[in-house]
Amino acid sequence: MSTQPLTPASSGERRRDAERTRAEILDIAQREFARHGYAGARVDDMAALMRTTKRMIYYYFGNKEKLYISVLEKAYTEVRTAEATIDVQHLAPVEAIRTLAELTFDHHDAHQDFIKLVSIENIHQAEHLRRSEVLVNLGTPVAGLISQILDAGRARGDFVTEADAVDVHMMISSFCFFRIANQHTFGALFGRDLTAPEHRDRHREMLGEMIVAYLTGAGRRLPGQERD
Repeated sequence: MSTQPLTPASSGERRRDAERTRAEILDIAQREFARHGYAGARVDDMAALMRTTKRMIYYYFGNKEKLYISVLEKAYTEVRTAEATIDVQHLAPVEAIRTLAELTFDHHDAHQDFIKLVSIENIHQAEHLRRSEVLVNLGTPVAGLISQILDAGRARGDFVTEADAVDVHMMISSFCFFRIANQHTFGALFGRDLTAPEHRDRHREMLGEMIVAYLTGAGRRLPGQERD
């Protein structure tokens, strides 16, 4: 029997199947790496969860380290993609920076595995992140976005603080990161679940107000005022 060449439709279906398989591997790998860390996560366990083989996972990603880097790339790309949805051109600077802060809050709240992955990669001193050409350049879009907002705010006279874009990003990220990464130790020490629904809206508003207050100079000491 002669072998018929693949039709465009069958070739396209194979490509879609491969994309679905790759996406499924990444989803499961993300959960396993977030739960057990890079060293503790086992590719054999991931394969069992998928009802496939370790060899199949390596077919798509090469090895465990490359799979982990791909997971990091996916997680960071998702947050950068969300940030890119902010329409800076049609928002006043104060509203734009508040929107960015709230969007970051929402994303981190909904993607807690991302926080765990970042914590794990910091334990490894970003050695895997540095090996990805995708990741080492992913800070540029958000820094550029914030710079654009800051420039517009200063031009309008809304922002009086000579703020650095990376510093502002750090302020936003640190608040969002802390309430997820430290929820268990904070809860043990203070008896408060930082991620409980009754605190969410208040914390989200706090973040936006904190960033706006810093940039607009609210609460700044007037000339002649001294520290206590």
